[in-house]
Amino acid sequence: MIRFTNVSKRYPGGFEALNNISLYMEKGSMAFLTGHSGAGKSTLLKLIALIERCTRGQIFLDDENVSDVSSRRIPYIRRKIGFIFQDHHLLFDRTVFDNVALPLVIAGYRHQEIGRRVRAALDKLGLLSKERLYPVTLSGGEQQRVGIARAVVNKPMLLLADEPTGNLDPDLSREIMQLFSLFNDVGVTVLIASHDIPLIRSLDYPLLALEHGRLVQHAEACA
Repeated sequence: MIRFTNVSKRYPGGFEALNNISLYMEKGSMAFLTGHSGAGKSTLLKLIALIERCTRGQIFLDDENVSDVSSRRIPYIRRKIGFIFQDHHLLFDRTVFDNVALPLVIAGYRHQEIGRRVRAALDKLGLLSKERLYPVTLSGGEQQRVGIARAVVNKPMLLLADEPTGNLDPDLSREIMQLFSLFNDVGVTVLIASHDIPLIRSLDYPLLALEHGRLVQHAEACA
C-alpha cells in the first residue's frame, strides 16, 4: 500500500527533514509513527498525501509511483486518502454536516449521495445528533471526531492521522485510537503519527520510529 525507497526531503535553506527513508506498509495494516518533536513525522505523512513532494527517492501508493506525479493527477490520488490533523482544521462558520460534506462537495457528488454518506459517517462516530451544530459548540473530543468523520466520509483506502490525540485527555485519546482500530478492522490502511508512547505501547500495532529524519525502527509486521 505504502512504499518508500531511499526517500529524502530537504526544505529551502538546507534543512533535511527526512534522510534516506525506506519502508513498506501492507494494504489493510495499521501502524504508529513515533519520534521526538521535529523528527520528521509530519513531513512523512505530508509526502504520502502529496501535500509535500520528496527531494530524492521514490514513493509508491497503492502500486502507483507518486514521486513525480503531475499536479493535475494529485486530486484523484488524494481521494484515496483521509487526513486527520491535530488541530482539526474545521470551518467554524459551517455546521458539522457542512464540514463533513466538504470533500464530497469538492469531488462533485450528488446532493442525495452527500446526505447519505455524511449521516452514515456521523452516525458511526456518534455525532448524528450534532449535525446542525457549529464546531465552536462542541468539546475537543467531539471536534476531533468531526475531523475523523470528514476524513472517512469518502471511504478512503488510506487514513493518515497527525498527532490526533495531542490535545485530548487520556480517556478521550484511547477512545479516538479505538475508532482508528474499527476503521482498520474493515480494511482501511491506517498510519498514525503520535508521541504518546504510553498509549501506543498499550496497543498491539507495529511501530515506525524516526530520529532526526532517519528511520531507526521499522517493525517487521509492516515490512
